[in-house]
Amino acid sequence: MYNKAHGIIQTFAPLHVGASAGEESGNLNLIFRDQFTQTGIIPGSSIRGRLRSEMRGVSPEDENIWYGKKAQTGIADSTSESYVKIEYASILWLPVFCPGQPIVWVSCPRLLQRYQRIAGDRLVTQKQEDKTEEKLLKEIDIPQPGTRSRTLKPLKIDEKEKLFFNYGFLEIAALADFSPWFPIGGELPAVVVADDEIGIIHDMALYRQSRVKLKDDEKRVEGGQFFNTEALPEDTFLIFPIALRNHPDGKKWQPFEEESHGEIYLGGLESIGFGNCQVFLEGI
Repeated sequence: MYNKAHGIIQTFAPLHVGASAGEESGNLNLIFRDQFTQTGIIPGSSIRGRLRSEMRGVSPEDENIWYGKKAQTGIADSTSESYVKIEYASILWLPVFCPGQPIVWVSCPRLLQRYQRIAGDRLVTQKQEDKTEEKLLKEIDIPQPGTRSRTLKPLKIDEKEKLFFNYGFLEIAALADFSPWFPIGGELPAVVVADDEIGIIHDMALYRQSRVKLKDDEKRVEGGQFFNTEALPEDTFLIFPIALRNHPDGKKWQPFEEESHGEIYLGGLESIGFGNCQVFLEGI
């Protein structure tokens, strides 16, 4: 039997998890994406590897129990099953530049549905009209496309509320309390778009940077050393599920010095300031 837990990631800097520089055609340094929504993800192996390295400094004696023993050449059955399983992290809320706001956090029903499935037993507070109720997240209806948060103040055009993104206007159809859907920091200016629209907005929101390698003796690009990098922007929120087996000695899984959260680096390009984020663990 496994105990269920989950982690929330808030990026403090652009976050890039993908192939190495220059491996794709056209020297594009792309990020991993979900095959259906085409939004960025962080593979579970990347999160697991970083948390394993964090545990080495906190509890090295438990590293092989929680994460499994590494295979040794020439020794049969040298590996062991890990006691912690980590799946990929998907976007929960993505910050997008919007004229007049200037930042709007965007999600879609499919991404919110995954969050609800993972953290459905989370107790949240929902405000409806003049009353406030405490409910489990799995008991709350997922906001539909065109719904905005109370903290978002859209434009009024032709007596209708609208937001302007680079691709055009988005008409607001409803208003809802989004506070149950923000796991950290309270309700932010946000809107939910359709599943078939999130991919376009996601591409507008990505952080992009062109990088070059200069010659050692002059300020000229060395042949072929030019490539573009894309990354998830700062203040992106992501969710990932965790499954835990009971430790044979009854110990608690604690990858950070702080019991339930820690500031770490994920992904690549750390040397130029990418990957700084905060991870919050719930249910461990």
